[in-house]
Formats: sequence, structure tokens, C-alpha cells
Amino acid sequence: MSEITKRKFGWKELPSGDILEAGTAHEFKTGDWRNQKPVLNREKCIDCMICFIYCPDSSILIKDGKMTGFDYDHCKGCGICAAVCPPKCQAIEMVKEVK
Repeated sequence: MSEITKRKFGWKELPSGDILEAGTAHEFKTGDWRNQKPVLNREKCIDCMICFIYCPDSSILIKDGKMTGFDYDHCKGCGICAAVCPPKCQAIEMVKEVK
């Protein structure tokens, strides 16, 4: 790990032209940004994985080829998963987030 990532520099202290190491969204819990969250009705889900393909935050949890729920630490509540869930299923419902 470089010195820059060990110490928290202010923007004025960064050396000119320096390259910072990239981080990943996995390191930052961004789920508290949302005001709605997806809720899965497991009985209606046909495990088509369309929600998994479209989720911009990789927040759809899969185990043994089945959708098991959501990674609420990273889900931002965009509602794409509910929008792409096939009309015959409607297994994902967006509900108001209660904090």
C-alpha cells in the first residue's frame, strides 16, 4: 500500500500529477443512500436472473443458481430490478425504506 493510501491527504497536499490507487465500491457501504428498497417475494420468483443482469450495483444475491435476496449494504434503491422483473412474476416490490 502506498503512503498516499495510508495517510489521508487533503487535496491541496497531493503531489502534482500523482496517481492514486483505485478502490472498489465493495469497500464502501452505500445502501443508506436509498429511500426505497427492493423486497423479494420468493414464492413468485422464477430465478430468471434478469434482475442480476441489470443491477448496476451488483446487489442481487445468488446461491446455487437461485436469487436469494439483496445486498442492502450496497443497493441504492434505484428500482431497476423491480422494473425488469417479468410482468408474469412481479417478484420484486419497491417499498419505502424505514430507518
